[in-house]
Amino acid sequence: MQNQAKYKTAPLKCWKKAKELRQKYYDDYAKAHERGGLRWAGGAWSFSAVPSGLGEDVWSLTSEPYAASVAFDRALSLRCLEAAEKAGYARDLCAYMRNYWGSVILNEYAFGGPFPKPDFIWQDHICCSHAKWYQVVSDLEGGIPHFSMDVAVGPYNEMAPHKIDYLVGQMHDGIEWLEKTTGRKYDDGLLIEAVKNEFRSTSVWAEICALNKHVPAPLEEKTMYSLYVLGTLNKHDRSTTDFYEELRDEVTERIEQGIAAIPNEQCRLMSDTQPPWGFLSIFRYMEEFGAISVGSLYTFGLIGIWEDKPDGSWGPRTTPMQKGIEITERDQALRLYADWTLSKPEWQHFYSPHLKTEMMIRIAKEWRLDGIMLHYNRGCEGLSVGIAENRLGLIEAGFPVMAFEGNMGDEREFDEARVKVRFDAFMETLGIKKNGGKA
Repeated sequence: MQNQAKYKTAPLKCWKKAKELRQKYYDDYAKAHERGGLRWAGGAWSFSAVPSGLGEDVWSLTSEPYAASVAFDRALSLRCLEAAEKAGYARDLCAYMRNYWGSVILNEYAFGGPFPKPDFIWQDHICCSHAKWYQVVSDLEGGIPHFSMDVAVGPYNEMAPHKIDYLVGQMHDGIEWLEKTTGRKYDDGLLIEAVKNEFRSTSVWAEICALNKHVPAPLEEKTMYSLYVLGTLNKHDRSTTDFYEELRDEVTERIEQGIAAIPNEQCRLMSDTQPPWGFLSIFRYMEEFGAISVGSLYTFGLIGIWEDKPDGSWGPRTTPMQKGIEITERDQALRLYADWTLSKPEWQHFYSPHLKTEMMIRIAKEWRLDGIMLHYNRGCEGLSVGIAENRLGLIEAGFPVMAFEGNMGDEREFDEARVKVRFDAFMETLGIKKNGGKA
């Protein structure tokens, strides 16, 4: 039986703009010093709105998405990984970290030219390697000033005022450190603007992901990887917020016009944690079965901020501005910012695997999934911890689960042919044949 097209498809109209914004981000960072500006480096989960108070000529390089870009270029990634290993760093460390360190050691910037050295490091620490990642970067680059905040205060369902105080106090200290380190006077107005932008962008991204509950799905996960990444780069910037609102409107329009992500959707799946970036073609292989990954807790909750809605569904968190709260001064902005960020879904399961299982079951039900793919990702200890317990919990909840081994950033630990064989077997258990047939 030939693969039958049941739905009409169309490319995203805003796709070109997404690529342009991503390229501009990396170019702005590289050229910051030419413009008399500042460069800082830190993780995609750092409180990136805070350095914005130093001025409008401050540009960042967030580590995980940069390392994913390195991993996507398999030849460059191999050189970076081998350089890190030659320098004495163990192969079982975070693959992103090793790609990043290798890029620094080789002095090769993934977007051309030598690696642009940051003026300071602004980081937080929830994953086991976050602060240590940048301690090494500081050492490799000759002693870059380094500030890191401890954000591991417990899951959001156990939040308490003293935990917010702990984080806000660190941000106040960090602002003093930023002023001392850069010699610049801090502007609270720029902070407030950046915090409000971040509230909007992270809520709207969750709104976009919630639209994928529709059958057929208007987006598929391989495409979503290129869209969510803007929030990991520049979630506090007006350009990201405006783009996500444009994207949300286009995705809504696609639903209204009956435009699907793939023409033959008959099996809805979700993945888990980072994909093997050098082998994203695996998502196209899935489409030969009419199978689509509509997202994952990783794609939805890495930057998206969610809440329980009155009807019991999971949806985008209501921003302080939507609640009519006027943000007028530094401490208020930081308190709202701390509370908002600590509710991030992908931070919750650092404390217990059952919290992740509960969120995954919720997605499986609300997005009407037929099965789940779990990536036993050797490259990320933080997002893979407890994954075997997640598998058991999902199976007990009645959802078919396929597990495969790999590494998001080290191509040497991903067997593409073997994963395809496992996927073929998984589809057979779901009663689905390649090219649109039913078993």
